Amino acid sequence: MTINITSKQMEITPAIRQHVEDRLTKLDKWQTHLINPHIILSKEPVGFVADATISTPNGPLVASAKHEDMYAAINELLAKLERQLNKMQHKGEARRATTAGAKDADIELS
Repeated sequence: MTINITSKQMEITPAIRQHVEDRLTKLDKWQTHLINPHIILSKEPVGFVADATISTPNGPLVASAKHEDMYAAINELLAKLERQLNKMQHKGEARRATTAGAKDADIELS
C-alpha cells in the first residue's frame, strides 16, 4: 500500500513516517481495501494537526486530530479512522437497519 504523507511547516523524519505506517497497518484488521491513503501533518503555533483522507470501496474516511505532541495527534487520528471503519463495517447489523422498527410503527397505528 502506498501512503502519501504531506507536511506543512515541518519535515517528515523517517521515525514519523514509520510511526504513521505502523499505525495504518492496524487498519488492516477490518479487511477492507484502503485506496490512496493521504496523511497531512502540519505544525501550528499551539501544537500539531494530523489530517487524513482515505478512500474505501464503501465510501471515504476523513478525520482530523490536534494535539501538542505529533505522535499523540497521529494516534488520535488513527483511532478516529478505526471508529469510522468499525461503524462502516457494522452498519448493516445496526438496529436501525432492521425491520423491527416497522413492526412497532404498525402496532402504534392500530
